[in-house]
Amino acid sequence: MRFIKIIFIFLFCTVKIFSQTDSTVSNPIEIMVIDSYITPETPNKFVLSFFTSDSCTSKLIINHKNVVDVSKVLSENHKIEIELNKLKIDSTAFNYQIIVYDRNGKETHSEQLGVELPDGLVISREQDPGLFKICLGGIIFAIPSPTYVYAKDENHWSLSKEIPLINFYSIGYNYPSGYLSVEYSHIPKADRKNFLRFGYKQIIQIPLIKYVSPGLSVFTDFKGYNGMGAEISFGLFQIQNVFTFYTRYRYNFQLINGGRDFHEISMGLYSNFFSLNL
Repeated sequence: MRFIKIIFIFLFCTVKIFSQTDSTVSNPIEIMVIDSYITPETPNKFVLSFFTSDSCTSKLIINHKNVVDVSKVLSENHKIEIELNKLKIDSTAFNYQIIVYDRNGKETHSEQLGVELPDGLVISREQDPGLFKICLGGIIFAIPSPTYVYAKDENHWSLSKEIPLINFYSIGYNYPSGYLSVEYSHIPKADRKNFLRFGYKQIIQIPLIKYVSPGLSVFTDFKGYNGMGAEISFGLFQIQNVFTFYTRYRYNFQLINGGRDFHEISMGLYSNFFSLNL
């Protein structure tokens, strides 16, 4: 009987000791990366944002050597933008690790994470677009898109120019997830020569080519000929990491007056170099 009591006391004390020990162990802070990408416009920036499960300060270690402060005060929402020309990067990708400190100074480390540079992007400490490159990019950007317009009884060639106004970025993309645009078209030999169009395009990056982009738009000739356009574009390849050569098909129709639909096949250059990025 005494032996059983001794065993019972021993087990009770052991459970109590383990329970006290477990109660003093604090769980590590969870790190949830939201955004991790490189902006395509110049100057190129590495954008990183993440949430933590508790308020903490945070740092970033890039390529095991560059240490950058992210949040110097306790916070659950952390974000940083770093210009790549300030980092010594000599490859097509780099690694980074997030380190956070809770209010007691305890560290939590994320795993090693990586980011790939966009195709053709070269980073140097002296990287600067320069006035000449900006002017040359502006000239190339202003080149209109040749467009073949065909309807039931007539076919024409036209010139059009689309200007992205606002680009919307989501997570981890070097292209925006979508953008709002304005477009002007001139058809020299048609009865209705001038059209102004506003639309939204969704960009979906796919293998083999750069992207596929469905879109919707509304148009008018300011003389009573109004309608909508449904389109799909294919981004085929990049030029100097700034412009993307695309081809597009668009079907245009009227909601009120039927029988006046027409089709368009065009090619051109897409760039968000001169637009607002969100």
